[in-house]
Amino acid sequence: MTVTLKQLEKISKALGDVNRLKILQLIAKHGGIGQCAAIQECIELAQPSVSHHIKILIEAGLIEAQKEGRNHKYILNRDTFDAYLEAMSKQVLVAQD
Repeated sequence: MTVTLKQLEKISKALGDVNRLKILQLIAKHGGIGQCAAIQECIELAQPSVSHHIKILIEAGLIEAQKEGRNHKYILNRDTFDAYLEAMSKQVLVAQD
């Protein structure tokens, strides 16, 4: 997976918020899968705020949503993280030259 500069920017902005980092941390601690109710409890925000943060993480490709009946679960997209880290390390190397 190749990451463009625009994608790097979007992912970096998504990672730039403490609530989104908490969401990602919670999902990672639970084997890469997080339930919506558990996420709400973790970050102690109103449901619309949680939905906003989740939407940003989905748009950045960091998590994927799956609907199970009336419930939603979110899955960590490890491929995006790996591609992001690889691209960032290359950008840092280029910037240092």
